[in-house]
Amino acid sequence: MKAWLIAFVALSMFCTREASAQMAVDVAKITCRQYLFDKTFSPRAPMIANWLSGYFNGLKNNTVVDLGTMAKNKDKVEDYCRMNLDTTIMEAAKTALGLAK
Repeated sequence: MKAWLIAFVALSMFCTREASAQMAVDVAKITCRQYLFDKTFSPRAPMIANWLSGYFNGLKNNTVVDLGTMAKNKDKVEDYCRMNLDTTIMEAAKTALGLAK
C-alpha cells in the first residue's frame, strides 16, 4: 500500500499547473539522452528521479526516504547516463546503483 502511495505522489508531480494537456510517459522507455537533454524530459529530471527512487524502493518494500542518499544516487545515475546516452534511464539506475537482478 505504501509503495502505491509513493508511486502516486511521484506521478502526481508530473502534473504541473501550467500544463494544459495530460501526458503519460512509459519511464522504461526514456533514454539517458532524453533524460539529460530532451526539452520534454530534462526539465522534469528531478521528478523522474523521484519516481525512479519510489519505484525501486517499492520493489524492496522500503518505505524510508533518505534525502541525502537519494541525491547521491541521482548524481550516480546521471554520471552513468552521461557516458551511456542510449541506455534507458531504468537500466542506468539498475547498473549505476547495483540494482541489476
